[in-house]
Amino acid sequence: MKTKILSLLMIIGLLVSSCDLNEEPYGFYSEDNFYKTPADAEASLLYAYNALTFLEYSRGIFYIGELASETCDVKADEGYGAQQLNNWTADATNESLTYYFKYCYIAINRANAIIENVSNSSFSPAVKNKLLGEAYFLRAFNYYNLVKVFGLVPIQRKMVKSISDASPNMAMNLDELYDFINADLRTAESFLEVYRNAGRADKVAAQALLAKTYLTIASSKESGVPKYTDMAKDVQMMYDSAAYFSGKVLHDQAEYSIDPQLTHIYDVNASNGPEHIFIMSMDRTGLNEGNFSKIAMMFHPWVDGVPYYIKNPDGTLTYTTNGWEVYQTTAAFYNSFAANDKRKTELLVTKIYNASGVQTGALGTNFSYAFTRKYVDPDFVGDKSSAKPYLIRFSDVALIYAEASGPTADGYNWVNQIRSRSNLQAMVPGLNAADFRKAVVQERAWELAFEGHRLYDLRRKAMVTSTDPRAAASGITEEQAAFYPIPQMEIDLNPNLTAK
Repeated sequence: MKTKILSLLMIIGLLVSSCDLNEEPYGFYSEDNFYKTPADAEASLLYAYNALTFLEYSRGIFYIGELASETCDVKADEGYGAQQLNNWTADATNESLTYYFKYCYIAINRANAIIENVSNSSFSPAVKNKLLGEAYFLRAFNYYNLVKVFGLVPIQRKMVKSISDASPNMAMNLDELYDFINADLRTAESFLEVYRNAGRADKVAAQALLAKTYLTIASSKESGVPKYTDMAKDVQMMYDSAAYFSGKVLHDQAEYSIDPQLTHIYDVNASNGPEHIFIMSMDRTGLNEGNFSKIAMMFHPWVDGVPYYIKNPDGTLTYTTNGWEVYQTTAAFYNSFAANDKRKTELLVTKIYNASGVQTGALGTNFSYAFTRKYVDPDFVGDKSSAKPYLIRFSDVALIYAEASGPTADGYNWVNQIRSRSNLQAMVPGLNAADFRKAVVQERAWELAFEGHRLYDLRRKAMVTSTDPRAAASGITEEQAAFYPIPQMEIDLNPNLTAK
């Protein structure tokens, strides 16, 4: 039986996770399990989504996106290269970066397998469009994650069938890479319908991700970020494209909207809420981490190693797990919120209670940092919860639209809806475009805190060293802060990964 290998670079022969040394290699395919029915193809699509939940991938969202920003510190004995990321000393051997690169390509290979096999199938057009649309979205989503972290990366355009296919060439430049990403997303948008289904992508998710990619190009080139300055793209046209696709999300459908209640966004039992355009699928009933979540424990303090209660805005109590205090909110970031900002008063916890409502701990006495309640699951089972990473939220897209549109009436309207929900006054009127966009990026810091976006906003605005004191203290330049190096293990395995 001829076996076709669906892995890439270091993935081949190295697909043993750090948590399970008996794990089977991922992604092998043979003629015996070719997609014979739509159900086979659907199972393969779920397999591609499942790649996002690998422990090293899902934790990479926070290790990379938050620890390398001013929002979080990390506990002193945390591994996975977290100390290097936190202190801006990460190099090509960093463990978290190596894993993140690896699992992005596992997800890409799984998407490629669907694209290749379903395109050649005899399935009905409706079935093919849905399967292919989600696969194109997933491929683009993972390439966008790669470019945000590493800049130029190799483009694997097809399913890997042999060792010779596992050494793709580096993208020539960011134009080629983004053109590939955006072509996939436009295809996804054309194939998909609007349907809200937790853990899955639809037409709106494709539109939202297109808005993100165009905003990244526009703001990065405008801010003088290396490699982006060489792109053959017009900054204003990219802003206009970001406004166009985010505007379609905001104005052309009724499935998604701003949730009027902040805490409801983060209700783990309401994962089909109006904000959730694309959310990772995790559930406390899963058998392995990744199928279930431990995100809350990464953010919550230890406090004597026992669960505790936190108070809700209406005065009721919610039971939640203690934590490992890995991601620790910095005092400077906590203090950057306005005193009356509900994103501070309702979503950052400074007091804990027992079941009778008696306070049993407080910031500065029993724990050292205010912790987020975004990943609380009151029905947790041991260390298993249903808390999910929020990959694309409606409010994120509203702020993309505001930033891309600039200080127009509609731009102000959307950012002020976000501020109003948070109990804040409207943004200062009459700002010029540069100051308005800077204010929106700061609004994103508060609105999307601890969701894995902050580093990438700082990078595209060339603000890393001026915002994160640890980056400044490390001595790196803004140019050096723009991208992480391709993992050395990948370079050793692929001779085509030459620096560009």
